[in-house]
Amino acid sequence: MSAYIPRGIRNNNPGNLDYVGQAGAHLETGVAEPRFAAFPTMADGIRALRDQLLRYAERGLTTIASIISVYAPATENVTSAYIAGLCRQMGVQADAVLDLRDPATMLGLIEGIATMENGPGHISPVQIRQALGGGDT
Repeated sequence: MSAYIPRGIRNNNPGNLDYVGQAGAHLETGVAEPRFAAFPTMADGIRALRDQLLRYAERGLTTIASIISVYAPATENVTSAYIAGLCRQMGVQADAVLDLRDPATMLGLIEGIATMENGPGHISPVQIRQALGGGDT
């Protein structure tokens, strides 16, 4: 008897990033309508999510509201609920400016997105820190 494993976890893609030719990734397989990237390891998927969030910051998207409005658009998601859930998890307001260069902020954002995308309990803060080169402290 096996437990259900969310698509993002099966693809080592905790952020459910669309496949756009990311280095080392390939288009997911085994689904009727492939769309998402599949990464060799979970650490690769975590780093790809970090890189995407840093690209958003470079474009001036530095609040949960601005990031998630692009990341999880209303055409595909209940964006307001996604924003509210992420704000609750991180303990910040939707319009608070985040420093995505701060390791703790990035960890919280990645952990929150992974939870919103896949449900709780699939990725630990330790896994995220290790993937991002921060060890397990």
